[in-house]
Amino acid sequence: MAESDIKLKTARTLKWNTIDKFASQLLYAVTGIVLANLLSKEDFGLVGAMLVFQSFASLFVDSGFSSALIQKKSPDETDYCTVLYFNLAMSVAIYIVLWFCAPCIASLFGDGRLVGLSRVMFLSFVINATAIVQTNRLMKQMTVKNIAISNTIGLIVSGGAGIWLAFAGYGAWAIVWQTIVLSFVKSAFLWASSGWLPRSRFSMRSLRSVFAVGSGVMASSFLNTVSLNIYSFIIGAYYNLAKLGCYTQADKWSKMGIMSFSQILTSSFLPVLSSFQDNKERLLRAMSKMNKFTAYLAFPIMLLLITASEPIFHILFGTKWDEAIIMFQILCARGIFVILTSLYNNYILAIGKAKALVKYEIVKDVLMVAAIFITIRMGIIAMIWGQFIASAIFYAYSVVVTSRLTGYRAAQSVADIAPYLATAVATAALVWLTGSMIANDWLNLSSQAVVCTAVYYIINRLQRQSVQQEVLSYALGRFRRKHNVS
Repeated sequence: MAESDIKLKTARTLKWNTIDKFASQLLYAVTGIVLANLLSKEDFGLVGAMLVFQSFASLFVDSGFSSALIQKKSPDETDYCTVLYFNLAMSVAIYIVLWFCAPCIASLFGDGRLVGLSRVMFLSFVINATAIVQTNRLMKQMTVKNIAISNTIGLIVSGGAGIWLAFAGYGAWAIVWQTIVLSFVKSAFLWASSGWLPRSRFSMRSLRSVFAVGSGVMASSFLNTVSLNIYSFIIGAYYNLAKLGCYTQADKWSKMGIMSFSQILTSSFLPVLSSFQDNKERLLRAMSKMNKFTAYLAFPIMLLLITASEPIFHILFGTKWDEAIIMFQILCARGIFVILTSLYNNYILAIGKAKALVKYEIVKDVLMVAAIFITIRMGIIAMIWGQFIASAIFYAYSVVVTSRLTGYRAAQSVADIAPYLATAVATAALVWLTGSMIANDWLNLSSQAVVCTAVYYIINRLQRQSVQQEVLSYALGRFRRKHNVS
């Protein structure tokens, strides 16, 4: 494929992924704000306890094979059908196991309500399993418009259902049924609109063809899921559900930006990177461009969330969730490292080195567990600071590993992002100073946003940063006119 075609497809994919994530997070935020004001900390704690098990169940259902389909150069009909049938079989089997384990889950967290709640909640990953391949086919083709539409429709319908149930006094059940409705609507839309139906039979040969990459992704994803959920598990079991509710809120709102950013990068960049896996020179050029693009956008956004966290929480929730503000700030700071290491994961996966990700994730989990042992008796805030320090150390490790596997020098990786980090830190200092002088929350937030945007733009303009010029050209439609992006 010609480089101009690659740029065209990448721009179109980035456009729809960005629209998807922006619309999804806006709708998710509106629903989350209403529910956060209607439901109790214990309600969110109950959901947080279930999400620990939900995350692992979803991981085993997919088993890394959908990522393997994206990485594979030319998957055929049999490959898609085989992975679909495998996902469905795994989802049913795991759901049966969790159905019988529900009383044990309730006993672990000391709340009998978790039996019924979890048995319904866990149905969502069975429903999601029906659409994993549909989603990945569209991602592989870099035609993600239908994914964006399905997410938007699903969030509108499920958000309405969840808010209605919360007003009706259903407590944690409002979030459970919201999750079920979201999964059903998204899956139904993708099946109705994609134009693809499975026609081939299950093939062990096809399964083996994606196993090498899939098993590596599965193992690394398992370890990653452990690191992401171990804190929720420990806080709920070691402290109480109310504390878990506060952590869940801080974690959820910080992840809205962090995970959306990471997902945009994966779904937009991985198909492009995988097409360059046999052309090292083009791969390294693409990596440099993606490093700069990610740093240019991620640093100012995450730092603005940190400086403006207090007015954001007060505008959305009043003072109900003030306990979660400091947690949110630390998690956002940690999120910068999460976004960057997620980007490096894409580089390693794109060249087919998925098994190397296993060792990569083991190192991360060792750091996380060490941080837990050191901080668990110091309180929840100390534990979250432990996450931040462990993530910073792991980022340094990931730069070295990525350099060794891809040939892209570690010093160059750091040099790619350093100018944007320095600019964002200087901007954040001015933004924080602006916010510290304004008492009104709405005026405070709007002033910080304006100052952040203006100062960051001006500094990058003075430095003649090419990434900013390209981003603005596309945003203003010049890229569209030049390349006929639609």
